[in-house]
Amino acid sequence: MTWCLKCWLRIAHDLPGRLSTMQLAPYASDPARTRGRRYPELPAPTRNDYQRDRDRIVHSTAFRRLVYKTQVFLNHEGDLFRTRLTHSLEVAQLGRSIARTLGFNEDLVEAVALAHDLGHTPFGHAGQDALHECMAAFGGFEHNLQSLRVVDELEQRYPAYDGLNLSFETREGILKHCSNKHALELERAEPDGVGRRFLEGKQPGLEAQLCNLADAIAYNAHDVDDGVRSGLLSLEMLEEVELFNRFHQAAQQDYPGLQGRRLLFESIRRMLSAQVYDVIEATRARIAASGVSSPEQVRANASPLVCFSDAMRAANRELASFLFAKLYRHPQVTETTSRAKQVVRELFDCYRADSNEMPADFAEAQQLERGIADYIAGMTDRFAIREHERLTGSKLF
Repeated sequence: MTWCLKCWLRIAHDLPGRLSTMQLAPYASDPARTRGRRYPELPAPTRNDYQRDRDRIVHSTAFRRLVYKTQVFLNHEGDLFRTRLTHSLEVAQLGRSIARTLGFNEDLVEAVALAHDLGHTPFGHAGQDALHECMAAFGGFEHNLQSLRVVDELEQRYPAYDGLNLSFETREGILKHCSNKHALELERAEPDGVGRRFLEGKQPGLEAQLCNLADAIAYNAHDVDDGVRSGLLSLEMLEEVELFNRFHQAAQQDYPGLQGRRLLFESIRRMLSAQVYDVIEATRARIAASGVSSPEQVRANASPLVCFSDAMRAANRELASFLFAKLYRHPQVTETTSRAKQVVRELFDCYRADSNEMPADFAEAQQLERGIADYIAGMTDRFAIREHERLTGSKLF
């Protein structure tokens, strides 16, 4: 049989719609029913809208920068520590695994997971805190809002519009948190847009809810790994934490004599698996109890439907508290983050004193301070360090 070009294009045009409904639960996000993009576009012949969003994110400049942005440990402290990029990939992997089992849209989960940290500053939360302090009199700085700003405005890849022009559902998932003040600003600029749910107390779609939880699961697990790798945590210290110790002991029982990194990896693997299975079971039960049968009903629900069981949520909080006290507030970490904050504050002051030190797109922003925040937030750790040294003559790292 000979296929003409028109026949192939007709089939290719219908393919995304066919793929969008395969094995999706009725309450999952269906790309065939998306609320669309800010700037209407013709559909892609071989990809649905969420697959297209994912591809645009992966090819963005902001995504590539994540490889040199701190998670907990700065790049110069070791090649094997997580970065924002590897963290995002781990969130995507966990999210897709859970989504596949629950009948959620995997492509949307992946797009949100890969984009959720695009607005993070260099130097992790230390950089974010310092930039927020600098911007206190100019609207503040929220990294979730900045991630949305990256995909809506700051990426410049297309001739007809700024940003990546992602679908509503992907943008909704990226905006995990938002203050009431900023939600009102978003609503004024985009009525009934991604800011509306924060004003009405509604939930995002299930895929966005899942990414929120996958983010926490990945964060805690890989910080245990990186903490031990750094020497700041030990297996003996981690035995104080019930969630880790349970699987640490089980691994030792199943593999007598196992020690070192193999024991650590096996303990973390089991801990991750237990959390994934717990989310699947608890979420199924909550969805069934809620009676939701559409994405619209999911959004109208009073609380998130993707969840841990009560016992697992308590165990997860204990682990998070342990990491906060023993790792994130370890003197070696705080000494590094204090220097990182100094870099961000002094860069901000330098650019306010002479905006010509920045590229014109940022120096000519409608509000100079917001342009400075955009520029600094987009920096990698090593570029920020080099730029600080160039402008101040001070070498902090």
